[in-house]
Amino acid sequence: MRLSEYFLPTLKENPSEAQIVSHRLMLRAGMVRQSAAGIYSGLPMGLRVLRKIERIVREEQDRAGAIEVLMPTLQPAEIWRESGRYEDYGKEMLRITDRHERDLLYGPTNEELITQIFRDNVRSYRDLPKNLYHIQWKFRDEIRPRFGVMRGREFLMKDAYSFDIDEASARRAYQKMFVAYLRSFRRMGLKALPMAADTGPIGGDLSHEFIILAETGESEVFCHADILDLPVPEADYEGDLSPVIDAFTQYYARTDEMHDGDEFAANVPGDKQLTARGIEVGHIFYFGQKYSEPMKAMVTGPDGKDVAVHSGSYGIGVSRLVGGIVEASHDDDGIIWPWAVAPFHIGLVNLKTGHEGCDALCEKLHDALTQNGLDVLYDDRDERAGTKFSDMDLIGLPWQAVIGPRGADKGEVEVKNRATGEKQVLALDAAVALLSAPPEK
Repeated sequence: MRLSEYFLPTLKENPSEAQIVSHRLMLRAGMVRQSAAGIYSGLPMGLRVLRKIERIVREEQDRAGAIEVLMPTLQPAEIWRESGRYEDYGKEMLRITDRHERDLLYGPTNEELITQIFRDNVRSYRDLPKNLYHIQWKFRDEIRPRFGVMRGREFLMKDAYSFDIDEASARRAYQKMFVAYLRSFRRMGLKALPMAADTGPIGGDLSHEFIILAETGESEVFCHADILDLPVPEADYEGDLSPVIDAFTQYYARTDEMHDGDEFAANVPGDKQLTARGIEVGHIFYFGQKYSEPMKAMVTGPDGKDVAVHSGSYGIGVSRLVGGIVEASHDDDGIIWPWAVAPFHIGLVNLKTGHEGCDALCEKLHDALTQNGLDVLYDDRDERAGTKFSDMDLIGLPWQAVIGPRGADKGEVEVKNRATGEKQVLALDAAVALLSAPPEK
């Protein structure tokens, strides 16, 4: 992609309305623009990141056995009245009346709708287990939307819902999602810590938040430091997942809502007590028959009797993750994208557009990299070198490849690693080999 033909409206100054790093950098890097309070348009650069995150989430859900569906953004109020949550949810729910005076709502979550779909289509325990998910926009009318996509009113979310014949089977479904979340966040270049969580309005008695550590996180977290060093194992979803779950849940790890100071002091050695700030990027729940009983989502069991199914729900904030990754990975100059979610892998900078040697070598490098399956943003603008360098650091692509007249005469490329700042001057073939090598895990 040639930057001269792309839509990338960067800003030199920090917007006054942006209070946290991710909001400032996403606006400055031309990723989003606000259309209303807490509602954002995704510009091309931001949309590319969003789609890469979405792809990873989808692949890991599919690998864990979940099946994708697509539910609408608007839901009938009557199914929320069935579950008893319509009046309880509060003013965060956007309630709508259509021209026929039917009550609708813009879905903040989908437990009721997916339970209705299940109830109307599944009759026997032989059709279980089932885990259905979708990636869809949600709306919660936050009283004070702020921090850009981190706490917006409209957001893109992956929500999955499991249905099982009994509690033991449902807890196994919960374990699968627990592991799938660890894998998903690891692939995004994040270390997400599972922490015991309050079930809130979703309900149930088992819940974990997945938290990434960041200085500007909205939650204070307390945990045993050793949890940071735990590897994420390759998952055998057909095998026993308990050892993986036990390895992570053996350590004290809670947000401020669930923190018990006395228990923390008693169970975590002083030199292992970690207190930090964190950002929630995922939340999973087991809530048993909370929705199936009032909504009569029943299946015929092995004994021929009808039984209410056991369920759980599992959310990942897809659009929130864009901001969360920026919060966790940036420096004074801009964003530092992990390879797997970077909008482009390489920023190719032509220091003298129109110079025959620079143009020719840039074209050769661009073609070689794209033929190797890499996403390249080619800065071919007629701009000062300083402007090009600052823009590249701001948008934070993992690699920068710089070609100027002196290097072009020698057939050389200056390659910069955005995360480390390390620079190397390489011959064209060596530069292609380095930039095409798979990143270290």
